[in-house]
Amino acid sequence: MSSKKEKLDNIKIGAHVSIKDGYPRLIENAVKCGFKALAFFTNPPRTWRPITVKDDDAQKFKDSCKKFDFSPNYIMPHGSYFLNLGSPEIDKLEKSRKLFIHEMNNCEKLGISLYNFHPGSHLNIITEEESIKIIAESINIAHRQTKNVIAVIECTAGQGSNLGYKFEHLRDIIEMVEDKSRVGVCLDTCHMFAAGYNLKTQSNCKVIFQEFDRIVGFKYLKGIHLNDSKSDCGTKLDRHENIDKGFIGANCFKFLVNDKRFQNLPMILETEGNHINEVKQLYDYIIENDDKEEKKEKEEEK
Repeated sequence: MSSKKEKLDNIKIGAHVSIKDGYPRLIENAVKCGFKALAFFTNPPRTWRPITVKDDDAQKFKDSCKKFDFSPNYIMPHGSYFLNLGSPEIDKLEKSRKLFIHEMNNCEKLGISLYNFHPGSHLNIITEEESIKIIAESINIAHRQTKNVIAVIECTAGQGSNLGYKFEHLRDIIEMVEDKSRVGVCLDTCHMFAAGYNLKTQSNCKVIFQEFDRIVGFKYLKGIHLNDSKSDCGTKLDRHENIDKGFIGANCFKFLVNDKRFQNLPMILETEGNHINEVKQLYDYIIENDDKEEKKEKEEEK
């Protein structure tokens, strides 16, 4: 059983932040907010135009990581919203693959090994299986043209024709990726909940993450997006809410920060705001004795 101090040291919570102040200030700003993890866009999320990280900015970013002792292992940039790596439309697929590789190269330039993205959509033109095969091939192509960055597939809410809304999709993509050392998964609590994984209680969480381990495997888990949900379970609506303000509630987040399997992974808040109080709240959920919290929750459920 992990001690509270060990959990506090090893649970890495942060937020998705803007790069409006520039790469050199990102780490300093994160540390001032009490963040131990970080996400941002290396390219504007709603454009096809690739923007390359400047050499000077990349070096200053690396220097800032060293200065503030902020490990790049807990930094997980987010991919463009325009990406559809499973598209049946050839022109969109080629544009997506080109931008995907560009953003992975930006991460490499910054010295970051994790790159998080939404897998894609079949657009109701081809089958899920056909689109999953295209996604895996997109990752394989990107791996051949990049060196070290891990492609981190984010689970989705299943909105529209988006893939990644069930663990089996993630498993099937990974199975077809040639270099298994450079592929992983990011689980978004809002997306999971909207897709039908009921995370409202810690007992449910225990079963759901056992299922994840059986189907995908914890060895592939590279990060967590900590979001409550504005929509109820199974609605397939991707609507993020602040922690403990939505339909999921506190129990899920208490489970995550107290389970050692989630230690030393970037845990990222994605709602709007500065998140300082939310991060503090999440660290306050960390307890000394796991058994006491489990007993308390069972009493609350009666």
